[in-house]
Amino acid sequence: MIMDRIALILTVIGALNWGSIGLFQFDLVAWICGGQSSLLSRIIYTVVGLAGIWCISLIFRARESFEQIEE
Repeated sequence: MIMDRIALILTVIGALNWGSIGLFQFDLVAWICGGQSSLLSRIIYTVVGLAGIWCISLIFRARESFEQIEE
């Protein structure tokens, strides 16, 4: 499903940004958008957060698919 792929891509981008913050204290999104409190940064953070919530549903769908295969 296309929405699943988009959500996974956004989640990976968010994870890489968090990794850069943890390792190098460098927030790529804030750097590109002019700071953490800029409107564009906040929109990006929100979209990535929503993508992460969407990916939670992938965990349960994968489990249901796996259980159906076992039966």
